[in-house]
Amino acid sequence: MVTQITSFGRSGLYDWMMQRISAIVLALYSVFIIGYLVLNPDLTYEQWSGLFETTWMRIFSLMTLLSIGIHSWIGLWSVSTDYIKATGVRFLFQAVCGFAMFVYVVWGIQVLWGL
Repeated sequence: MVTQITSFGRSGLYDWMMQRISAIVLALYSVFIIGYLVLNPDLTYEQWSGLFETTWMRIFSLMTLLSIGIHSWIGLWSVSTDYIKATGVRFLFQAVCGFAMFVYVVWGIQVLWGL
């Protein structure tokens, strides 16, 4: 088995499992948000703000934010290793993607938790 140093989980099976688990979290969050919006047609800012002030919603949103980072990193890593053959270009692409995802996750945590 070949170990890729830039893969998320150091093995294909671990990456596959992390991508499936993160997809389930993303699906659950999407269903919850859509269901909340459908069940509250006259939603006010206070209700929406109150929902995101609860600890369980912040944890659920943080889990979703981390799942987006994990899911997108594994997906972009797979695409780049399959289709970008030049090592330097692939490394640059992965570095830019990794940096962008890091910034988005840190920024999301800052917005979500008000840090």
